[in-house]
Amino acid sequence: MDIQTPSDIAFSPAVKAQQSVKGSREIYARVEEKRPWSDTITPDLAQFIGTQTSVFLGTASAAGQPYIQHRGGPAGFLKVLSDRQIGFADLAGNKQYITLGNLSENPQAFLFLIDYSQRRRIKLWGKARVVESDPHLVAQLQTEGGKGRAERAILFDVATWDVNCPQHIPQRFEAEDVAAALASRDERIARLEARLAAYAEAEAVSAR
Repeated sequence: MDIQTPSDIAFSPAVKAQQSVKGSREIYARVEEKRPWSDTITPDLAQFIGTQTSVFLGTASAAGQPYIQHRGGPAGFLKVLSDRQIGFADLAGNKQYITLGNLSENPQAFLFLIDYSQRRRIKLWGKARVVESDPHLVAQLQTEGGKGRAERAILFDVATWDVNCPQHIPQRFEAEDVAAALASRDERIARLEARLAAYAEAEAVSAR
């Protein structure tokens, strides 16, 4: 495939053909002209990446069989290492090693990031590689408060990325955020009740 612009990575000739048949090619061509897809990690994207606690990594075998693996951890477990590279510590899991096998023969990879509370999702195309036996890199990628044993590092080189519209994304909130909001509400209610009690007591005293 002849790559001329970053968007061509996602919009292959076959994709563009389908867009033409379905009537959206002209629309996307105008969008790409006004807002070309980026091949670097912007500060806004880096900030979004740094808040993620759950991501999906897509890979495929040499034969093209796709696979998606979930990875999660404390905010910051997915680290921006440069304006074109992301990395994370690969933790011990169920020992299927599908992702590792895929990357050993096909470096093409995809990261899917979604924030349900903000109803925002970002897609990143690129290449990934597994780094074994580099304890310094693994230590660099580990996050304080994270659980699990890091066995290796996975580095993702960004080729391009795009932001999806929020349509059809259900709004959900993390349990910790809900608990914090409820605690704040309960604290405010307690303060108001204390003020009301004090006011009622003052009224009772003045009425005597």
